[in-house]
Amino acid sequence: MAKIKIKQVGSPIRRTKDQRATLVGLGLNKLHRMSELEDTPEVRGMIRKVQHMVQVVE
Repeated sequence: MAKIKIKQVGSPIRRTKDQRATLVGLGLNKLHRMSELEDTPEVRGMIRKVQHMVQVVE
């Protein structure tokens, strides 16, 4: 299956608890960290939820 790389570019400070939990679920919790995950609809939905704090790296 295809992989997708995600980089955190926004801070979780002053964000809701569910957005913070989504970042942790994606394997991110500090700025400029990167995570490589399977490209599934579930992961795409999580990225969409916190799209203002992450960047998809090609």
